[in-house]
Amino acid sequence: MELIFVYNADSSPFAQIKDSIHKSISPKTYGCRLCALTFGALREKQQWAEFIKTLGIETKFLHKDEFVSTYSAQKFDNFPAVFLKKENGLKLLISKEEIEKQNTLDDLIDLVASKTTQVLKEN
Repeated sequence: MELIFVYNADSSPFAQIKDSIHKSISPKTYGCRLCALTFGALREKQQWAEFIKTLGIETKFLHKDEFVSTYSAQKFDNFPAVFLKKENGLKLLISKEEIEKQNTLDDLIDLVASKTTQVLKEN
């Protein structure tokens, strides 16, 4: 079992630089709430990194282009999102709409913790 976090951003170095500048200059119009909450200007926030280590589920982080190329059979293009990967495939665990409702990193952490606790209870 694995959680796959998918950013609404591309993985190219140019795209990452552009996104970092956009997030800093105009955060309200930045297109990836997951990135905005979990990253500072240049790196992942320590609080988020420490939280991820406590989840009890393996995690992977992908940019949308990486997700699409790896999971091409999935007809999903509404990012950011979090998927649960099991032997029988992928299931959407946290939608873009749910992520966008989170106002702070603490809110996002509470949402992810709640969803993963539920998943662990079911398995």
